[in-house]
Amino acid sequence: MTSSMAAIAHDFPPFLRVFTDGRVQRLITIPHLPPSTDPLTGIRSKDVVISPEFGIKSRIFLPRMSPQQKLPLIIYVHGGAFCFGSPLNVITQSFLTPLVTQTSAVAIAIGYRLAPEHPLPAAYHDCWAALQWIASHVSGAGPDTWINNYVDTSRVFLVGDSAGANLVHYLAVQAGVNHTRLGLGVRGLMVLHPYFIQKEPDELTRYLYPGCSWSDDDPKLNPASDPDLGKLCTSRVLVAVAEKDFLKARGVEYYETLKKSKWEGTIEFVENEDEDHIFYLLNPSSEKAKALFQHLISFIKQN
Repeated sequence: MTSSMAAIAHDFPPFLRVFTDGRVQRLITIPHLPPSTDPLTGIRSKDVVISPEFGIKSRIFLPRMSPQQKLPLIIYVHGGAFCFGSPLNVITQSFLTPLVTQTSAVAIAIGYRLAPEHPLPAAYHDCWAALQWIASHVSGAGPDTWINNYVDTSRVFLVGDSAGANLVHYLAVQAGVNHTRLGLGVRGLMVLHPYFIQKEPDELTRYLYPGCSWSDDDPKLNPASDPDLGKLCTSRVLVAVAEKDFLKARGVEYYETLKKSKWEGTIEFVENEDEDHIFYLLNPSSEKAKALFQHLISFIKQN
């Protein structure tokens, strides 16, 4: 059977389609942008390859700044149901531009291998490797000159949306467990429209994570089952949900779980009425999106 004649083996609209010959068709495509210097904001960007064995690019964004000034670092993990999205696309740039310009922070958008070609937990492993790579700059002698010269590694913020929110939560726990070895000062965690499982995971996630037991005890997908939840590496968390989002209940449950845990910190909860999943990415110029961005900017500026 030729590739063009292959039958559909798995269909997960609106995300992807898998054919019997193994071919994967992603149904959502988002244009990529090259690294550049933005003529309006002065933000410079460049790509780095953190894990050469996989060749996955991450992108660093540097604001217009004084060369002698050390700045906070925003670590962003994109969403996309673990199966699409990129740190190099136009949505990532649109999200990070107001944060970088209005907080005068450096940002790095982390890349990770996508499922189903690279089944979960590959994305977790890649994000953890990226965080360790960032931590290798704590002494000022890491592999990237921008991070060495411009980043204050004692002022780090983690942010992610949807599946990316799941991944940054995982990083926050791992960073807490390994704090002495990492040496990063994580000042805040921003969990936006997070994806976690409930009692019955969706069929897409089952397909993307074939090695999971699905017994509600995988801490990567269910924070309530994580014995290390209280070791979350920061004292400040912001959770954002949207009223019409099909994932809203999972964000609320995450907020309640964290409040009831042994973690000792402050947590903020933001709900946008009459809005849907990741509305601020799809319509960043809307008034409610601008208000949410200001909330994130204020959260970062508090430290």
